[in-house]
Amino acid sequence: MSPAAKTTAAKTTATTTTATTKNAASTKSTASTKDTAPAGARPAAARRTADPGTVAIVGMGPGDPALLTLRAAAELERADTVIVSRAHCPADILACCRPDAEILDTAEGDPVKLAVRAAKAGRRVVRLFRGDPGLACTLAAEGGALAKAGVPFEIVPGVSAVTGVPGYAGIPLTDADNREVRIVDASAGGVDWERFAAPGTTLVILGAEGAVAEVAKGLVAAGRPDSTPAAMTSLGTTTDQETVVSTLQKLASDTKGMETPALIIVGDVVNWRDKLSWFETKPLFGWRVLVPRTKEQAASLSDQLRGYGAVPDEVPTISVEPPRTPQQMERAVKGLVTGRYEWVVFTSTNAVKAVREKFVDYGLDARAFAGLKVAAVGEQTAAALVEFGVHPDLVPSGEQSGEGLASEWPPYDEDLDPINRVLLPRADIATDVLIAKLTELGWECEDVTAYRTVRAAPPPAPIREAIKGGGFDAVLFTSSSTVKNLIGIAGKPHNVTVIAVIGPQTAKTAREYGLRVDVMAEKPSVSALAEALAEYGARRRAAQIEAGDPLRKPSQMRRGARRRK
Repeated sequence: MSPAAKTTAAKTTATTTTATTKNAASTKSTASTKDTAPAGARPAAARRTADPGTVAIVGMGPGDPALLTLRAAAELERADTVIVSRAHCPADILACCRPDAEILDTAEGDPVKLAVRAAKAGRRVVRLFRGDPGLACTLAAEGGALAKAGVPFEIVPGVSAVTGVPGYAGIPLTDADNREVRIVDASAGGVDWERFAAPGTTLVILGAEGAVAEVAKGLVAAGRPDSTPAAMTSLGTTTDQETVVSTLQKLASDTKGMETPALIIVGDVVNWRDKLSWFETKPLFGWRVLVPRTKEQAASLSDQLRGYGAVPDEVPTISVEPPRTPQQMERAVKGLVTGRYEWVVFTSTNAVKAVREKFVDYGLDARAFAGLKVAAVGEQTAAALVEFGVHPDLVPSGEQSGEGLASEWPPYDEDLDPINRVLLPRADIATDVLIAKLTELGWECEDVTAYRTVRAAPPPAPIREAIKGGGFDAVLFTSSSTVKNLIGIAGKPHNVTVIAVIGPQTAKTAREYGLRVDVMAEKPSVSALAEALAEYGARRRAAQIEAGDPLRKPSQMRRGARRRK
């Protein structure tokens, strides 16, 4: 069979398979809906034209999107309309919604009227509250109004600030000696503090941000010693969280200038913070880190940085475009099918993506690699291949680069290798180091342009200003090209910004552009680079503590930055 015939046959098979899969998926989807949907539930389209909709009153947690419950996430995924105060809702929470979901801001109208109108139009409504709807929220008033209007509703509890914020601050609300907790809503003032004077009771005080002095004086006047431990946490469970530990006597002066929302904890349990603080002590806690890659490329790196407490900002420095002449890639894919090559080498995740897309065009899948040997330049490229269904035969164990791969490449042996051709689908600006080494080892290389790399468009003005003005605490450079391109599209990072590079060549380029290199990974991988930055942050924090200096991020060292004692 000719290459064209093979390709056509494969494409026909894929089409048939796709149709079968679609039918199966349709059947499975119908069955799944019947099995898992609540009794009486109907698809969204049917609800809009038949029965009235329902309202789910949902708690989103105190701030960290990771505290959203599974039930809350499921309600957001099914919602036709979401009603929320956008000013108090993290963007990552709304990312759980369908793209076509209607988002209504409570600042633009009465949330009850909005919910009733949407529900009576047959829509499934989610009314989002920060924290738990039943604590320091308007659940009673809004739920009562929905019941009066005859609109069915359900309540989805969320993680409350009362428990979530102290947990993130490292303060347990009870211990062996303190077993009573009382919650006080001080937002409206007029609290009878004598009711909360018992010395063994832990108090969690909400809504007292502007009246800390009055709260402390009231408790002391009611009989609590002025030496009673007290702590205030602002912006709890977010990477802007700040906790100040003090006493009732000094709490007002020590917390002056803290941001809202804030929560006060009073009682001996506050003394546990020295041992249990885990969130604010992360090595990169609150650091804003620039990652010069696309969201797709930076996914695992950004997740790792978040694990260290950082806030990653992905800014692409290159744009990947198709080759100007696609015929070269078409011939290469046909060569894969007909057994033209012994090896295929992938030197980037973009190369894997380009080949995968071409396979889709021809109706092929990972089975086309049967009989071929596959090499990957590093861990991330190997992971992209495994996701495609291809397990690479060779990944360098040492340096993850073209040079590292070449150093472990086997020489051509005409007795063991029936074919001596190697396919390299790469970028248009790839270097020739790998090809030169493989040629020395007796292999014939076919270098094919799988994609082009061009400089990305400049990032938005606020990002450019943050880069040049010291708004970022660190920048991670994963290649020499990211150094050149970032400076080209956004300018040079401020001198207070920590510069972290993936290896010696990238460090050399950074210095050539006048940058001070602070961190270099022990091995050239993005995972090792993030780990190296975290170790740097931990050493920096330890040095500040040892010297008795205030704990400040690099961005807070620049002139004019907001500083707190």
